[in-house]
Amino acid sequence: MTEPLTHLDQAGRPRMVDVSEKTETLRVATARGEVRMRPETLALIRAGQVAKGDVLASAQLAAIQGAKRTSELVPLCHPIPISGVDVEFHLRDEPPAVEVRATVRAVARTGVEMEALCAVVSACLCVYDMCKAADRDMVITDVWLEHKAGGRSGEYRRPGSE
Repeated sequence: MTEPLTHLDQAGRPRMVDVSEKTETLRVATARGEVRMRPETLALIRAGQVAKGDVLASAQLAAIQGAKRTSELVPLCHPIPISGVDVEFHLRDEPPAVEVRATVRAVARTGVEMEALCAVVSACLCVYDMCKAADRDMVITDVWLEHKAGGRSGEYRRPGSE
Protein backbone atom coordinates (compact mmCIF):
# COMPACT_ATOMS: atom_id res chain seq x y z
CA MET A 1 0.00 0.00 0.00
CA THR A 2 1.32 3.43 -0.91
CA GLU A 3 1.84 5.67 2.08
CA PRO A 4 -0.32 8.83 2.18
CA LEU A 5 1.19 12.11 1.01
CA THR A 6 1.73 14.12 4.17
CA HIS A 7 4.48 16.28 5.62
CA LEU A 8 4.12 14.58 9.01
CA ASP A 9 5.62 11.25 9.99
CA GLN A 10 3.79 8.74 12.19
CA ALA A 11 5.00 10.59 15.30
CA GLY A 12 3.67 13.92 13.99
CA ARG A 13 7.12 15.34 13.15
CA PRO A 14 7.78 17.21 9.89
CA ARG A 15 9.31 15.23 7.02
CA MET A 16 9.76 15.54 3.30
CA VAL A 17 7.23 13.44 1.39
CA ASP A 18 8.79 10.52 -0.49
CA VAL A 19 7.79 10.94 -4.14
CA SER A 20 10.10 8.24 -5.51
CA GLU A 21 7.20 5.99 -6.56
CA LYS A 22 5.43 8.77 -8.48
CA THR A 23 5.83 8.94 -12.25
CA GLU A 24 7.81 11.73 -13.88
CA THR A 25 5.43 13.76 -16.03
CA LEU A 26 5.28 17.24 -17.44
CA ARG A 27 4.13 19.58 -14.66
CA VAL A 28 3.01 23.13 -15.42
CA ALA A 29 1.73 25.79 -13.04
CA THR A 30 0.77 29.45 -13.45
CA ALA A 31 0.48 31.90 -10.58
CA ARG A 32 -0.26 35.61 -10.43
CA GLY A 33 0.07 38.53 -8.06
CA GLU A 34 0.29 42.28 -8.13
CA VAL A 35 1.90 45.31 -6.59
CA ARG A 36 -0.54 48.19 -6.14
CA MET A 37 0.93 51.64 -6.08
CA ARG A 38 0.32 55.33 -6.58
CA PRO A 39 -0.30 56.46 -10.18
CA GLU A 40 2.94 58.48 -10.07
CA THR A 41 4.93 55.35 -9.25
CA LEU A 42 3.38 53.45 -12.15
CA ALA A 43 4.22 56.39 -14.42
CA LEU A 44 7.88 56.20 -13.33
CA ILE A 45 7.98 52.48 -14.18
CA ARG A 46 6.37 53.08 -17.59
CA ALA A 47 8.81 55.87 -18.39
CA GLY A 48 11.83 53.89 -17.24
CA GLN A 49 12.65 56.62 -14.74
CA VAL A 50 12.95 54.62 -11.53
CA ALA A 51 16.28 55.59 -9.95
CA LYS A 52 17.37 51.97 -9.38
CA GLY A 53 17.00 51.03 -13.06
CA ASP A 54 14.75 48.86 -15.23
CA VAL A 55 12.15 47.58 -12.78
CA LEU A 56 10.56 44.96 -15.02
CA ALA A 57 13.85 43.48 -16.27
CA SER A 58 15.08 43.16 -12.69
CA ALA A 59 11.75 41.70 -11.54
CA GLN A 60 11.90 39.13 -14.34
CA LEU A 61 15.30 37.95 -13.14
CA ALA A 62 14.02 37.89 -9.55
CA ALA A 63 11.07 35.73 -10.63
CA ILE A 64 13.29 33.20 -12.38
CA GLN A 65 15.69 33.10 -9.44
CA GLY A 66 12.77 32.70 -7.00
CA ALA A 67 11.41 29.75 -8.97
CA LYS A 68 14.84 28.10 -9.11
CA ARG A 69 15.41 28.49 -5.35
CA THR A 70 11.99 27.50 -4.07
CA SER A 71 13.25 24.43 -2.23
CA GLU A 72 15.65 26.68 -0.30
CA LEU A 73 12.84 29.05 0.69
CA VAL A 74 9.94 26.71 1.46
CA PRO A 75 10.56 24.04 4.10
CA LEU A 76 9.96 20.45 2.93
CA CYS A 77 9.63 21.49 -0.72
CA HIS A 78 11.43 19.19 -3.18
CA PRO A 79 14.18 20.57 -5.40
CA ILE A 80 12.83 20.31 -8.94
CA PRO A 81 14.77 20.48 -12.22
CA ILE A 82 12.84 23.36 -13.78
CA SER A 83 12.79 23.32 -17.58
CA GLY A 84 11.20 26.74 -18.13
CA VAL A 85 9.94 29.90 -16.46
CA ASP A 86 7.89 32.48 -18.36
CA VAL A 87 7.13 35.80 -16.67
CA GLU A 88 4.65 38.42 -17.89
CA PHE A 89 4.00 41.90 -16.55
CA HIS A 90 0.87 43.97 -17.13
CA LEU A 91 0.85 47.61 -16.12
CA ARG A 92 -2.68 48.44 -15.05
CA ASP A 93 -4.06 51.95 -14.57
CA GLU A 94 -7.09 51.19 -12.40
CA PRO A 95 -6.24 50.52 -9.70
CA PRO A 96 -2.62 51.40 -10.52
CA ALA A 97 -0.59 48.21 -10.32
CA VAL A 98 2.05 45.98 -11.82
CA GLU A 99 0.45 42.57 -12.34
CA VAL A 100 2.85 39.63 -12.48
CA ARG A 101 2.09 36.23 -13.97
CA ALA A 102 4.59 33.36 -13.95
CA THR A 103 4.35 29.95 -15.60
CA VAL A 104 6.79 27.25 -14.53
CA ARG A 105 7.38 23.93 -16.29
CA ALA A 106 9.28 20.80 -15.30
CA VAL A 107 9.35 17.08 -16.00
CA ALA A 108 9.29 15.82 -12.43
CA ARG A 109 7.63 13.58 -9.85
CA THR A 110 5.96 16.46 -8.05
CA GLY A 111 4.27 19.68 -9.08
CA VAL A 112 5.61 23.17 -9.65
CA GLU A 113 2.87 25.17 -7.95
CA MET A 114 5.21 26.43 -5.24
CA GLU A 115 7.80 27.41 -7.84
CA ALA A 116 5.24 29.49 -9.75
CA LEU A 117 4.08 31.17 -6.53
CA CYS A 118 7.67 31.87 -5.42
CA ALA A 119 8.41 33.36 -8.85
CA VAL A 120 5.48 35.76 -8.53
CA VAL A 121 6.28 36.76 -4.95
CA SER A 122 9.96 37.30 -5.81
CA ALA A 123 9.04 39.54 -8.75
CA CYS A 124 6.59 41.52 -6.61
CA LEU A 125 9.21 41.98 -3.88
CA CYS A 126 11.69 43.21 -6.47
CA VAL A 127 9.19 45.78 -7.81
CA TYR A 128 8.56 46.94 -4.25
CA ASP A 129 12.28 47.16 -3.47
CA MET A 130 13.12 49.12 -6.60
CA CYS A 131 10.25 51.59 -6.14
CA LYS A 132 10.07 51.98 -2.37
CA ALA A 133 12.00 55.27 -2.33
CA ALA A 134 9.21 56.78 -4.43
CA ASP A 135 6.25 54.99 -2.80
CA ARG A 136 6.36 53.24 0.57
CA ASP A 137 2.57 52.72 0.46
CA MET A 138 2.74 50.01 -2.21
CA VAL A 139 0.89 46.79 -1.42
CA ILE A 140 1.72 43.28 -2.61
CA THR A 141 -1.63 41.56 -2.96
CA ASP A 142 -3.80 38.96 -4.66
CA VAL A 143 -1.19 36.23 -5.04
CA TRP A 144 -2.73 32.93 -6.07
CA LEU A 145 -2.39 29.81 -8.18
CA GLU A 146 -4.33 30.19 -11.43
CA HIS A 147 -3.68 26.86 -13.08
CA LYS A 148 -1.77 23.61 -12.69
CA ALA A 149 -1.57 20.56 -14.90
CA GLY A 150 0.17 17.22 -14.70
CA GLY A 151 0.59 14.62 -12.04
CA ARG A 152 -1.75 12.37 -10.13
CA SER A 153 -4.18 15.10 -9.05
CA GLY A 154 -4.76 16.20 -12.65
CA GLU A 155 -5.67 19.69 -13.78
CA TYR A 156 -6.81 22.61 -11.64
CA ARG A 157 -8.01 25.98 -12.88
CA ARG A 158 -8.96 28.70 -10.40
CA PRO A 159 -12.56 29.74 -10.96
CA GLY A 160 -12.68 33.05 -12.85
CA SER A 161 -9.10 32.82 -14.17
CA GLU A 162 -8.39 33.00 -17.88
